[in-house]
Amino acid sequence: MKCEEVRERMPDVAAGFSRLTTEDSNHLLSCTPCAERLQEIGATMALLDEWQTPEPSPYFDVRLQARLREEMAKPQQLSWMHWLRRPVLAAALTIVLGVGIGVFVARTPDSPPPPPAPGSAVSDLQTLENNHDMYADFDLLDELDVQQNVVANP
Repeated sequence: MKCEEVRERMPDVAAGFSRLTTEDSNHLLSCTPCAERLQEIGATMALLDEWQTPEPSPYFDVRLQARLREEMAKPQQLSWMHWLRRPVLAAALTIVLGVGIGVFVARTPDSPPPPPAPGSAVSDLQTLENNHDMYADFDLLDELDVQQNVVANP
């Protein structure tokens, strides 16, 4: 049995939530570091069981409520920056709005769209449409070639 497996179960065994199995007991007899670790965890758990939490002062709640009332009753001190806060926020909002409108206007489709990628179907159709006259002349060359073959091979 591995030490890691035993060490995972040690806190539950030391707290009394589970018991040692025969395999765990055999491992603890043969492995002194694990046995010492179990004793240390058991001592820590026993110390924690003995610990008593201190009771708060009976006047704690009364003093806390009084302090809260005092703080709420104090007038808030306004700094010289207080009057500046709203105009600065208004100016910042105006700048953000202006930048947003500028970006929107700059992105309007006034400029032509970018050309399609070469080799795509749209690109091929545009090339055929733009060069229709040139491709039409190729058909004439094919007809001349056929006529020359007929004349050469009667």
